[in-house]
Amino acid sequence: MKLRVVLDTNIFIGACLGVGASNQTLAAGLKGLYLPLMGSSLFLEHEAVLGRDALFATCRLSPQERSELLDIYLVACEWTRIYFGWRPNLRDEGDNHLLELAVAGGVHCLVTRNLRDFAASELKFPRLRIVSPETFLKELLP
Repeated sequence: MKLRVVLDTNIFIGACLGVGASNQTLAAGLKGLYLPLMGSSLFLEHEAVLGRDALFATCRLSPQERSELLDIYLVACEWTRIYFGWRPNLRDEGDNHLLELAVAGGVHCLVTRNLRDFAASELKFPRLRIVSPETFLKELLP
């Protein structure tokens, strides 16, 4: 069975900006080394952040290329519906949808740069690992 993974938006954005571990993590998903999951809230967050021109002032990818990268990534993703909300849970309400997607999709890990907010989770899901892209590449990627 292929490793099931949720990538936080900050990993996708890091890949667009050419950040090493984020770039390698996204590339591994595009190569089929794991199965990335996508949900409606995560998709809308990706689109919203990609629209922030100031964030990409130093980006080597044009807006069109970033949009194409998202389209390519979406083809690699398994669309997952969330039928049950686990709220309140995280102190940053904006991150709860990621945890809910991970639980709904039965993922092995959630990859994020925002480890601190997830560490303060009120609910614990013992089978779900929340890791940085560096840890993911080193310890979990086959």
